[in-house]
Amino acid sequence: MKNLLLGGLVLALPLVSSEPRTISIGRLQYGGGGDWYANPSSIPNLLSAIGIHTVVAVADRETVVSLTGPELWETPYLHMTGHGNVSFSNEEIVMLRRFVRNGGFLHADDNYGMDTSFRREMVRVFPDDPLVTVPLDHPVYNIVFEFEDGLPKIHEHDGEPAEGLGIFVGGRLAVFYSYQSDLGDGWEDANVHGDPADLRDAALRMGVNLFVYALTAAQ
Repeated sequence: MKNLLLGGLVLALPLVSSEPRTISIGRLQYGGGGDWYANPSSIPNLLSAIGIHTVVAVADRETVVSLTGPELWETPYLHMTGHGNVSFSNEEIVMLRRFVRNGGFLHADDNYGMDTSFRREMVRVFPDDPLVTVPLDHPVYNIVFEFEDGLPKIHEHDGEPAEGLGIFVGGRLAVFYSYQSDLGDGWEDANVHGDPADLRDAALRMGVNLFVYALTAAQ
């Protein structure tokens, strides 16, 4: 692993060569009919925010990742979103479990409509590790920016409070599920949803926290 210093934090990055390289976010392409490609401006904007607020050299755009492709193993932070059905093959279940158990981080962001199928597939991937509430004192809420009240709520949807849920593997938060929040909408260009600047800023800062946690926790 290669280490980068971030304000006293050590970030562990996969070392694939001796040459400097930029780090990207993997956008998970999945089957089942859901729109895995939703929010096209979201990840580029998050990468820009990461570049502004940290010393990590990041790419301009995400990498589209499949669970059975080699690019999965170059992805410290795997992001999935959508409004519809998620379905993994048996091979994909095995690969996602292996990815996470080997230090990978999955952030799933319900874009309103993904919840039922996502929870079903997580039971298949981690039958013995349930989704639980991530405590407010967890580093994802304070590693760079402070979120005393937890996950910010960007869009109303059902009017329920935002929930930060997670799956812990060996004590490490390996899967973070942002539910009833819609962080990805908050990452999008300002003219897409018309969200006020303070909400967009909160969403992007939460995304920076998640990304930095993913890199540090992989050590």
